[in-house]
Amino acid sequence: MGEGPRVTNSVIIAVALAARRARPHPRAMTCLLRILSALVILLAWPLGARAEVRAVLVGAGDYLYLDADLAGPANDVRLMAETLAARGIAPEAMTVLTSEPAGLPEGVVTGQPTRAAIMAALDRAATGAGAGDTVVFYFSGHGSRAPDLSGDEGGGYDAIFLPVDAGQWSGEIGAVENAIVDDELNLWAARVLASGAQLVGLIDACHSDTGFRALDGAGVARSVDESQLGIPADAGVNPATGEPAGPAPGLDGAFVFLYSSQSDERSYEYPLGETGLWHGEFTLRLAQVLEQAPDATWEQVLAATADRMTQGPVRQEPAGEGPLLSGQVFGKGAGMTRFRLDGDRLLAGLLQGVDAGATLALYSEGAGGDPIGTAEVQGATAREATLAAPPPEGAGWAELVASAPPRPLSLAAPVRADPGDGFDYSDWLAAIPAPEADPRLVPILVDGTVALAGADGALDPAGPGSTPRVVIAPGESPATALERTLGTAARGLRLRDVLAGATGQSLTGKAPLSVSYEIRPHGTAGGDAGEGADCGTPGPARAWDPAAGVAPCDQLWLTVTNVSGKAQDVSVLYMAADFAMQPIWPRANLSNRLAPGESARIGMVIEAPPGAATGLEELWVLAVPAEAARGARVDLTRLVEPARERDAAGGMLGWLADRLDAPHDDDGDSARARGFTLKPAALAMIRQTVRLNPVSPR
Repeated sequence: MGEGPRVTNSVIIAVALAARRARPHPRAMTCLLRILSALVILLAWPLGARAEVRAVLVGAGDYLYLDADLAGPANDVRLMAETLAARGIAPEAMTVLTSEPAGLPEGVVTGQPTRAAIMAALDRAATGAGAGDTVVFYFSGHGSRAPDLSGDEGGGYDAIFLPVDAGQWSGEIGAVENAIVDDELNLWAARVLASGAQLVGLIDACHSDTGFRALDGAGVARSVDESQLGIPADAGVNPATGEPAGPAPGLDGAFVFLYSSQSDERSYEYPLGETGLWHGEFTLRLAQVLEQAPDATWEQVLAATADRMTQGPVRQEPAGEGPLLSGQVFGKGAGMTRFRLDGDRLLAGLLQGVDAGATLALYSEGAGGDPIGTAEVQGATAREATLAAPPPEGAGWAELVASAPPRPLSLAAPVRADPGDGFDYSDWLAAIPAPEADPRLVPILVDGTVALAGADGALDPAGPGSTPRVVIAPGESPATALERTLGTAARGLRLRDVLAGATGQSLTGKAPLSVSYEIRPHGTAGGDAGEGADCGTPGPARAWDPAAGVAPCDQLWLTVTNVSGKAQDVSVLYMAADFAMQPIWPRANLSNRLAPGESARIGMVIEAPPGAATGLEELWVLAVPAEAARGARVDLTRLVEPARERDAAGGMLGWLADRLDAPHDDDGDSARARGFTLKPAALAMIRQTVRLNPVSPR
């Protein structure tokens, strides 16, 4: 087995806690999967005629005693209630606990997101649930952690969720006042499942953990640090017994949990465009997918949500678990990917993924039929959009077929993270471009250099060094090093946007490829597993768990199989944490066309560049049907070449559109003049997040 290319850098209960402050100081946090196992459950919709769905939706943002307000939960809970109602769930079956009930679907039961109200709503949902029913719990708000008194948490802490009346640590009760502990939710979930009902849990919150620094940016982390709650350092022992109690019971039954981020990531909220509305990233993308995926499984919904979150302004990766991941989503769904037209006004907007510059196909019917024209979106608000020109006569529906063009790379104003004056940043400050609106990256002055954080402005959210730094190469000045690094970031982000837009909006169509993954861990040769190191003899291959990530010197192997009925041209690209792109396959212009049923085995070695420690990277598997290639093989590794960005025929976007879906005249020459045709480009894109773990001595 040969060595591949080396990868460098590698009942529904909704409670909405609304926010008083528009921009609270972001806090570092991690999301605890264990917490959600006890708390959230998203289940397949039962087919029985009398089955019911009961929902409790909680949005907690307007805190009474803590200086920790959030702006998004009230909007999140409204959006989730609208989404569930569109899937056929009766408003009167929803209990929505929010400080701002305006705009909720008519008929929902409302209340305040206090501990007493939440626990009472959960109790009613469990009491009324029976065999074949589905109970849904949704929470948007702050999470934190407190000392574990039950003995079931390996890390010594329980995950807690904070209703609006949560307070400080109380030594008398040995707990945070009015917090909801994951053990309590676990007991409630077991009660629901014992009734024979299915359980669906959705959590858009995190708990504080590692203390990584977060600086002002576009996003706000949904966590409250233990120090804000007044939890003492020696509070980890049950004051009644002096010893921890036995572990909480496990869950047994039909359930599915969807989490807003991984256990070592934050969950964020941020303002949506210029609307002034704040939303949690997970809730926003999940709602978009649920609206457009009537027949999907929860696993497909999770994958589509993760894809959309990858394109968002913050970097967090959702997670899911439970027996019902492979089950079909509850409810009938909106049943359409088309939106209503009212003249030149589209009844969909930013919340549905429609933004200025997007391309629409226009139809006379809500389903089926051929398009009768196209239109470009001129402007968009949260729930509406306007067309650049009046639609043709008879157009009553529109379908999104191409996303808005890629945004240019823009920077926020630089932020200094160093507490002292040990470094001179005058050269860096002179080289950083002027700040722009809607920034994609936040330059942070730290450790004598510049770190390029995402739009959330979080520095090192996945551990020290996880935010890429500008490294000055021999012979470079700070200005030239920054220019080179920003050029790399601009090309990588543009390429990701172009490919994501070219794949169209299909959520439930069967992928033409199947991909399985294996890992061969790095060997035991001496030295550190870094760039240029002797990686030694790799260990035996085993199935790779993406949640476990990879380390430098690991070998990652893909087996890509064409499961469609048509030949496919396959390309594999890798995007490092610093947005640098690397072609993986094909190599040396070898054939990359797979016949139906044919497989290719593709390998790579993970490397870490100087200064890299941790981070989120991406592996892209791309497929183009041979018929769309019109005979010639399509090798999308060519898109990594900087020359493609300077192509006079429209750069990467024009080249990609021309190669994939351009109509041709009788002589075979391209007859297209712009963008995309009425149908999405014939391109499939499978994205896999690769978690780069810290370099460790061997």
